[in-house]
Amino acid sequence: MKMKLKEVYSALKIEADDIKDVEITGVCFDSRKAKKGDLFFPLQGQRDGHEFINSAIENGVSATIWQSDHEIPNDDISYVVVKDVSEAFETLAKYYLNKVNPKVIAVTGSNGKTTTKDMIAKILSTSNNVAKTPQNFNNEIGVPFTILNMPINTEVLVVEMGMDRPGQINHLSSIANPDISVITMIGEAHIEFFGTRDKIADAKMEITNHLQEDGTFVYNGDEPLLLERAKEVEQRQLTFGSHDTNNLYATKIIPGKTTTKFVTNEWPDLEFEIPMMGEYNVNNALAALLVGRASHIRPKAMQEALKDLFVTENRTEWLKAKNGADILSDVYNSNPTAAIEVLHSLKEIPTGRKLIVLGDMLELGDAARSLHESLADHIDPKDFEKVYLVGPEMKYLRDKLSAKYSTDNLLWYSQDQLADLTKDLQKEMTPNDTVLLKASHGIHLENVLHDLM
Repeated sequence: MKMKLKEVYSALKIEADDIKDVEITGVCFDSRKAKKGDLFFPLQGQRDGHEFINSAIENGVSATIWQSDHEIPNDDISYVVVKDVSEAFETLAKYYLNKVNPKVIAVTGSNGKTTTKDMIAKILSTSNNVAKTPQNFNNEIGVPFTILNMPINTEVLVVEMGMDRPGQINHLSSIANPDISVITMIGEAHIEFFGTRDKIADAKMEITNHLQEDGTFVYNGDEPLLLERAKEVEQRQLTFGSHDTNNLYATKIIPGKTTTKFVTNEWPDLEFEIPMMGEYNVNNALAALLVGRASHIRPKAMQEALKDLFVTENRTEWLKAKNGADILSDVYNSNPTAAIEVLHSLKEIPTGRKLIVLGDMLELGDAARSLHESLADHIDPKDFEKVYLVGPEMKYLRDKLSAKYSTDNLLWYSQDQLADLTKDLQKEMTPNDTVLLKASHGIHLENVLHDLM
C-alpha cells in the first residue's frame, strides 16, 4: 500500500484543512504489530481499540483513525476523525481495491479453504504478482486488512472468506467483488449455528452474489446441494470432484505419507504432486488447477507450482513421538467431514500398527450425537487396532463401536483425564506405531501431544 494521508481523507469523503503531508504504507489494527508508515484503525473487539492508540504511536504508526464519539486527541500524531471505524476500514478497502484493480479470487468452503487459497496463489504467482489472505484472516476484519495491505503492483488478489452466520459471506463478497468465486465443499462446520447442511450451502453460495458479470464460479460438483443452487448462477461455471461428470477430476491417485500424486482427465500425461496427504487435498488442488486453467496458466507451470507448495496452515502434520512412533496430529480442528477424510487417508498409508485418538467435535448443536455416531462406519479393527476417545460426545461413538472392539481396545476418557490418556498411550505405543490425534481445540489434545513428544 502507498497512499498520502490526503488521499485517505478523499477516499473516506471527509473534508479537512491543513492535512499533514504523511505517507501511509500499510494499515494495522493490532498495536503490538504497528510499525512506521502504518495507519492505525482502533477497531472494536473485546476491548475498545482506542485504548491501544498510545501503544500504536509508541510503535511508530504514522497516523490513526479516530471515532468521533471519543474524545478528540491532541496533535501528537496525524489523525482522521470518522463516524464509525469499521465502516471507514471497509470504505478505504473498497477504494484501494478499485485503485489497484487486481483480478480477485474469493475462496470459501467448510473445509480446505486455506489450503486451496494457498494453492491458487502459488499457481497464479507463476505469471502474476499475487497477494493473498495472510494465515486465515477471513472475516470482516481480515478481508479489508488483506486488501489494504496488498502491494500497489498486485495483479491478482486471493481472498479467503469464512463465516459463522448467514449474510456474512454476502457482506465480504460485496467488499471484494470477485472475478472468480470458489467453494471447496459443504460440510458440517458451524452446523450448530445454521441447523442444516442446506442452510450452510445457502450461506456459502453468497460468495456468488457479487461475482462479476463476466466472472467464473468454481465449485465441487460432487455436492448435490451446490449443483442444485448453481442453477441460479448465470456466470460461467467449472466443477471439480471425484466423478467423471465434473470438468476436472482425478483419474488416478497415488497416496503417500507426506505427499500425494495424481493424474487428471484434462492433462493425462502430467502427474501432479502435492506435499501433503489425503484425497481431500487432491480436491483442493483440482479447484486450484481449474482457477489456473481459467487464468491461462500453463499446465507444466501449475505442476511445478503445486510440487513446490508451502501451505499457510497445514493443520494435519506428521511428528515424531519421544519413543520414535509416528504421530499424525490435528489437535486444533475437527468436524465429521474432516475426521472421516483423515481416517480414510490414514487407512491407505502402508505403515505398521495404527492407533487413533479422537476427541469431541464441537459446534455441532443438536446433530452432535448422530454425527459422532456416524464415525463408527469408518473405523474398523482391521485398520485401527486401538481406539482412544475423549469427551462427553465421544461416548456415543464408543457405544457404537462396542460391537466391533473389545473393552481392551476401546477406551474412553473424560476431558479432565488427559493425563491418564497420555500414560496409557505411552505404555502402549511402540516405535513402529502410527498414532492419530484429532479433536476440536476445546478438548486440548495439544497437551497430550506435548507429553508424547
